[in-house]
Amino acid sequence: MNRKLLLVALLAVATVTQAKVRLHHLVSDNMIIQQQSDVRLWGWATPGRKVTATTSWSEQRASAKADKQGRWLLTVHSPKASYDPLSITFDDGDGQVVIQNVLAGEVWVCAGQSNMEMPVKGFGNCPVQDYNQEVIGAAGPRQVRSAKIPSIMRMTPQEDADTRWRECSPQTVGDFSATGYFFAKTVNRALDIPVGIIEANKGGSRVESWLTKENLEKYTSEPTDTMGIVNFKKEWDYHRALVWGNGTFNPILNYTVRGILFYQGCSNVGDPGNQYSERLKLLVEQWRQQFQLGELPFYFVQIAPYDSGDKQGTWNALLQEQQYRASQIIPNSGLVCTNDCVYPYEGTQIHPAQKQKVGQRLAFLALNKTYGMGSVICESPSYRDMQVKDGKVMLHFDNECGAISRFEGIEGFELAGSDRVFYPAKARHFWQPGGGYWDECIVVESDRVAQPVAVRYCFRNWLLGNLANAGGLPLFPFRSDNW
Repeated sequence: MNRKLLLVALLAVATVTQAKVRLHHLVSDNMIIQQQSDVRLWGWATPGRKVTATTSWSEQRASAKADKQGRWLLTVHSPKASYDPLSITFDDGDGQVVIQNVLAGEVWVCAGQSNMEMPVKGFGNCPVQDYNQEVIGAAGPRQVRSAKIPSIMRMTPQEDADTRWRECSPQTVGDFSATGYFFAKTVNRALDIPVGIIEANKGGSRVESWLTKENLEKYTSEPTDTMGIVNFKKEWDYHRALVWGNGTFNPILNYTVRGILFYQGCSNVGDPGNQYSERLKLLVEQWRQQFQLGELPFYFVQIAPYDSGDKQGTWNALLQEQQYRASQIIPNSGLVCTNDCVYPYEGTQIHPAQKQKVGQRLAFLALNKTYGMGSVICESPSYRDMQVKDGKVMLHFDNECGAISRFEGIEGFELAGSDRVFYPAKARHFWQPGGGYWDECIVVESDRVAQPVAVRYCFRNWLLGNLANAGGLPLFPFRSDNW
C-alpha cells in the first residue's frame, strides 16, 4: 500500500472511531437498571446521527436522533429484577458500543453531606463500627453495586461525571457510602434482588448547595454569580450554594431511579425559624421535577446529637425539629431518628460510628412504604399530647406500634414550670384510666417542678434518651412548648 492509500485508510479508521457513539459514564458495564421501568439511556454522537439500542433480554429496539449538540436520549423497558447478567448494544451506524454485566434491580440515590459520604472504611479518626466484619461479609453472590459521583463545583449544570459502577466485594466495599451500603444490603436481603446506589453528595454542604439558580434567586438571598459565591461564606467552599448541585447532582438527573435517600443538616444548624424545612421541601420538589419520575420517595435522616461546644444548648435540637417538620410537609417522605445512634463518648464526634442502624432504618422505610412490607415497623414514635395532673405530666405518643421498650429507667426527659427553666425529670410507664378504657402513657415528674407547664425530650445539643417503640425505633426528640 502506498503512502497516499495508507493515509486514506487511517483517516477512515479515525472517522469511524470519532463517530462511534459515546455513553454517559453511568451507562456502563456493571450498571444496575431500575427493574420493570422505562429506563432512560443517553449519551452523545455526531449531530443528526441516529443511535439505536438493542437489549439482550428482548427483541425491542429503541432509537433516538442526536441533536445539534450531539446529545441523544432513548428509553428501553427493563425486565423483572434478577441476578442474570444482561447486555445492551448501542449502534450509530458507524460503530457499536456494548455494555455488559448489567443487572435489573432497584436503584436509589444517596444524597447529602459527610455522614452520607462517609465510607464503610470511615474517615480519618472517624471509624465505622464493625468494619472488618463488613469487609468479610461482602464476599458472596449477593449483588449490591455503587457508583460514586465525584464531588466537584461548577457554575453551570454539568451533563456527565467521571464515574463507574463498582461491584461489591471485600476489595471494594470499604469505599461504598456506609449509610448507603447498609441500606442496600438490607433491601437486597429482604427482597433478594440486586440493589444499586448512586452516591451524589458532598461533605459540609448545605441544603442551598443543591438548589438551582432559579430557586436560589426566587426563594433565597444567596448569591448566584461567580464573585458573590466565592466571597459568600468564603472560609468554607463546601458551604457554597448552587455549585455542588451543578457539578455533582445534575449529571445523574437522566438516570431512572426508585427514590432518594438524604442525610444532611449539620451545616444548616442555626438557620432561623422554619427556613430549613421550607428549603428542604423546595429541594425535594426541585429534584422530583428534574428527575421527571413522579413523586419519588424521599427518605432522610435526622442529625444525631452533637456537643457543639455546649451540651446544654438547643441549636442542634432546633434543626432536628425542623427536620421533623419537613417530614410532615413533604409528601411521600419518611424520617429516621438517630438519637440512639451515638455512643456516650461520641459527643464531639460529628461522624458517629453506628452507620448500620442508620442504613437499616432507611431500608425499613423503603421496605414498608415503597415495597409494601407492612409487617416492617418503620416509623419512630412521636409526641402526641400531654396532660398535667397532681404535679405530673402524662404523655401520649403516636407510632408506639403496640409496645414501648421499657417501663422503668427512662432517660432524656425534662420539665419546666412557668419560670421556663428546665430540670431533669423522672419518667415511667403508667396505665391511665380514661374514656372507659385503660390508656397507656408515660408519666413524668420532677421534685424541682411542682407545677409543670412544659416537657421536653432530648431537646439539647447533647442529650441521649432510651425510649423506643416495639420495633426498637427511638422516640423523636420534642418539646411541648414554643419558647
